[in-house]
Amino acid sequence: MKFPRRALLSAAAAVPLAATATACGLTAEDGGGDGGPLTGLRIMVPNSPGGGYDTTARSIARIMEDESIAKAIEVFNLEGAGGTVGLQRVVSEEANGKLAMQMGLGVVGASYTQNSEAKLTATTPLAKLVEESGAIVVPAASPFQTVQDLVTAWQGDLKGVTVGGGSSPGGPDHLLPMQLAKAVGIDPTEVNYVSYDGGGELLPALLGEKIAFGASGVGEFIDQIEAGQLRVLAVSGADRVDVVPDAPTFIESGIDLEFTNWRGWVAPPGIEDADRKAWIDALTAMHDSAAWQEELEKQGWTDAFITGDEFGDFLTEQDATVAATLQELGLA
Repeated sequence: MKFPRRALLSAAAAVPLAATATACGLTAEDGGGDGGPLTGLRIMVPNSPGGGYDTTARSIARIMEDESIAKAIEVFNLEGAGGTVGLQRVVSEEANGKLAMQMGLGVVGASYTQNSEAKLTATTPLAKLVEESGAIVVPAASPFQTVQDLVTAWQGDLKGVTVGGGSSPGGPDHLLPMQLAKAVGIDPTEVNYVSYDGGGELLPALLGEKIAFGASGVGEFIDQIEAGQLRVLAVSGADRVDVVPDAPTFIESGIDLEFTNWRGWVAPPGIEDADRKAWIDALTAMHDSAAWQEELEKQGWTDAFITGDEFGDFLTEQDATVAATLQELGLA
C-alpha cells in the first residue's frame, strides 16, 4: 500500500513563544516581555528506548533546549501494545496541556490491531514532523546480497524466511513487508512476521540472526549500518537515501512498490487553545532551526512539517486508510 502523501510544506518564520497561564498548562519564563523558554513540557514515547519514536523525540527535545525554546524537557517511555498503552494514557489525561506524545503510523495501526478503545482521532493534533523511507535490513553475515536474493529465498520458503519489525501488526514495520510480499507475488497472510516493541528490541534480534531480515526505518540503525554490523538491501521510498547511498530503491530493483512512514506529535484532548498554540509555536521554532535541518540530514528523514488542523485532517485520512487495509488482511 502506498499511503496518500501530502505536499511537504515549508514552515513560516518562527513565531515568538507567548507565555500561557492555565492551571494545567505550559509556562514561559519572563523574557523581558517577549517570552522565554517554555517550562513544564513532558514528552511520552509509547515504545522502548532506542527505536525511531525514541530517537525522534529525544532529538527534538535536545534541539528545543539547545535553541532556548524550552528547558528541562522530560522525555519518558511508556511501552506496551504497539504504542496503545501510551495512547490510552494521553487520551485519559484530558486537558493536560503539559503532555505530548511522539507517535506515527505505527500507533494508528496498533489502535486497531490491539483493539484499543482509544483512537488518535480523539487526541489534539500538534504537528507532523518527518517522513522516512523504510529499509530492508539484514545482518552482516546474511547470505542475501541483494533484495532479489532475499525475494527468491522467501518465495521458496515462506515459513523459514522470517521477517521482524519494530512495530506490532498494523504498524509501518509490519505493513512494509506485507506490501513487499504482495508486490512479489507472496500471500501476505502467509508471511512469518515477528513483532518487536520498537527498534530497541528489533536490533538484538537482527544482530543475533534470530530473524532472516528486518523491516524498519532507515534512521533506526545508522550506527550499526556504518559499523558494518547490518546491511541495507533496499529502501522503500521514491529516491535513494543519502545516509545509505548504495542501497537501491524497490523500483530500481524491479519491484513496483513505494512506501513511507511518518512521525508526529499529539496532545491530550481538551487542552486550552493557548497550550495548543504554545506547543505548535515551539515545534515551528524548532523546525526552523539550522540544528533541525542538520538532524534531518543526519537521520535520513524527509521534512514533512504540517501543524494543527491540517495535521488533524491528515490523521483522519490515515486512520481511515489503515483501518481499510487491516480489514483486507483480516487484522481489524
